[in-house]
Amino acid sequence: MALPAPDPASRLRAARKALHERGTVAAKLLTPGLARSWQRCRDAGLVPAMVPGDAALQHGAGLRQALEQQRDFLAQARPVLAFVHDQIREGGGLVVLADGNGLLLHSVGEPDFVARAERVSLMPGACWSEHQRGTNAIGTALAEAAACVVHAGEHFLDLNGFLTCASAPIVDSAGRVRGVVDISGDYRSRHPHTLALVRTAACMIEDRLFSAAHSRHVRLHLHPVAEALGTVGEGLLALTEDGWVVGGNAQARAWFGLGERDFGACTTASVLGIAPNELLASAGRLRRLELPDARFVWARVELPPAPLVVAVAAPASSPRANDRDPHVADARNRAERALRAGLPLLLQGESGTGKDVFARELHAAGPRRQGPFVAVNCAAIPEPLVEAELFGYCPGAFTGARREGSLGRFREADRGTLFLDEIGDMPLGLQTRLLRVLEERRVMPLGASTTVPVDVQIVCATHCDLPRAVARGEFRADLFHRLAGLSVTLPPLRARTDFESLCAVMLQQVRPGQITTLAPGLRESLRDFDWPGNLRQLRHVLTAAAVMLDPGETRIEWQHLPEAVRERPAAARPSDAESEANLARLSARTMVTVVEATGHNLSEAARRLGISRNTLYRRLRALRDGRELGEETL
Repeated sequence: MALPAPDPASRLRAARKALHERGTVAAKLLTPGLARSWQRCRDAGLVPAMVPGDAALQHGAGLRQALEQQRDFLAQARPVLAFVHDQIREGGGLVVLADGNGLLLHSVGEPDFVARAERVSLMPGACWSEHQRGTNAIGTALAEAAACVVHAGEHFLDLNGFLTCASAPIVDSAGRVRGVVDISGDYRSRHPHTLALVRTAACMIEDRLFSAAHSRHVRLHLHPVAEALGTVGEGLLALTEDGWVVGGNAQARAWFGLGERDFGACTTASVLGIAPNELLASAGRLRRLELPDARFVWARVELPPAPLVVAVAAPASSPRANDRDPHVADARNRAERALRAGLPLLLQGESGTGKDVFARELHAAGPRRQGPFVAVNCAAIPEPLVEAELFGYCPGAFTGARREGSLGRFREADRGTLFLDEIGDMPLGLQTRLLRVLEERRVMPLGASTTVPVDVQIVCATHCDLPRAVARGEFRADLFHRLAGLSVTLPPLRARTDFESLCAVMLQQVRPGQITTLAPGLRESLRDFDWPGNLRQLRHVLTAAAVMLDPGETRIEWQHLPEAVRERPAAARPSDAESEANLARLSARTMVTVVEATGHNLSEAARRLGISRNTLYRRLRALRDGRELGEETL
C-alpha cells in the first residue's frame, strides 16, 4: 500500500492536537493508511511524547545470533543495498534492511546522517515494529503488507518527526514476508521518487532470493516484451519437472493470483493451462503464454543444471576434494579463467564425458550467471533451419515462419552464455556467417535490413578432431582459431583417477539418502573396464544395478549388473561401431529396467535416470517404433 501524499500541515497539526488533547485518532483528518496506523499505535498504549528505551535493542551476542539466522537473506540483500546507497548518496540518507519482525539487520549511509539516526536508534539491533516505535515506514510497511511513505509529523512518536522514510516489504518466492528495505533521510530532503526506488530494490532482492532458492528447479521467465526477459520487471515461476509450481516472484504471483498456500499445491496445467512435458519440451526457445486476464507474455523455460555434476571438478571445500581427477581440476581452473577474461571456450572430449554439464556449471559459477544459458545442438538442427535458429527471423521472412518472428538463439542468450554443442557439424556455408557475428558482435535476422547488437559468451563443444577437420577443409581455420580462445579437453572415464568418487556420487544421486556400495572385487573390475560411453554409460550401469537391489540390500554385486557389462571381460576392446551399438543396447535395457522397477511411474523413472520425463517419453517411443537408440538419442 502506498500511502497518499501527506495531508496539508494544518490538517496534520489538527489531528495531532486531537490525539494529544482527547486521546482519539481523527480519521477524517488523516489518510486511511495513516489513520489505521495511528489507531494501532493508540491501541498498543503508545503516546506521541514517549521515548522508547533500549530494551528493544540487541547488542553483542544477541545481534550476532540474529545476523547468523538471517545470513542467506543478508547475502542476497547487501549488494542491492549498496547499489541503492550509490543512487541516494548525494542526498545524505540511509538505506536500511529489517527482518520480518522489524529488527534492523544492516544499514549503509553517510556518516553525518548515520549519527543523527543513531540518536533515535535507527541502527542495526533496534526493533522498528509499530508496537515498539509507533507509525514509521518500516513497521507500517510490515503491518500493512505494502510499500508506504511516512513523512515528518506523520510519525506517531514526536522524536521521529525529523525523518522522511519510504519502505517496501520483501516477499520470498513462497509468498512469505522476509523483511523490509527502507530509505530514510532528513524530512527537508524528501524526494518524490524514493518510494519507487525502494520498490525496485525490494524486487531486486526478491529476484535474488528466488534464484538462490530455486537453482535446482525448472524456472519460467515471463515478460510482455521478449527483449525484457532477464530484467528486474520479469515474472518468475519455479517448477518441478513433474509440473508442480513451487515458487514465484511478486510479478508472477500478481499475474496468476498465487498466494502462499498455492505453492506446492498447483500445477502448470492449472496455472498455465500447459502440461509439464509440453512446457519442458520448449526449453531454450521463446513461446507466448496467455495470462488469466487474456493478456499475452513471452516465456522462456530455463532448465536446472543436469544432475551429472561429477563431470566437473569438485570445489576445494568439498569433502572429496583430495579425490579429484587432476586433469578435470586443471580443465575447470583454466576454463574459469578464460570465461572471466571473456575469451571464447572450446570443450573437447569423447561423447559422454560431460561437456554439456561442464558448460552449464561454468556458466552457473561465472560472471554471467545472472544471464541466460542457451544451448544449441548444431548436429540436431536440419541444415536449412540452422541460420534461422541461430540468428532469428522477421515476421513473414519465409514460408512457414511464425507470424511473430523469432529472436534466434544469439539474441535469446544476450548478456549470458551461448553453448554451441557439436560445433564440428555446422555446415561450412554457415561457418562464414558465424565468424562474422563473432567478430562484429551483431546479428542480422533473416528478412531484416539492419543488424542487432548482441553480448554473449561463446562456449563450444565437439567430440571431433577439429584441427584434422580444418586440414581436410571441412572446418574453417579462421573460425577454429576464433572459437578456440582457450581449448580444454575433458578426459575419458578410463583415464580418470577418481573412479571410486564418481561411483559414490552417482550412487547417491540414484539412491538419495541411502548408503550404496560396490563389492570390492566388482569395484576393481569396473575400474579396469573400457567404458566407451564414459560417464553417461557408467551412470546407466549403476542406475540399472541399483534398481536390481532387493529391499534392505546396500551392496551391488556382479549379478546386479546389466548383461552387456557382466558378460564382457575388461580386457575386451570393441571397435567404435561395436561400442556405439553396445552403448545403445545398454541404455535401452537400463531404461526398460528402471521403468519396470518403478511400476511404470514415468516421473519416478525419469528422476532415477537423471533425465526429464519428456526425454524418457521420446526414448520409449523410439524403442517402441524399433528405431536404433544411437548417440544422439542418448
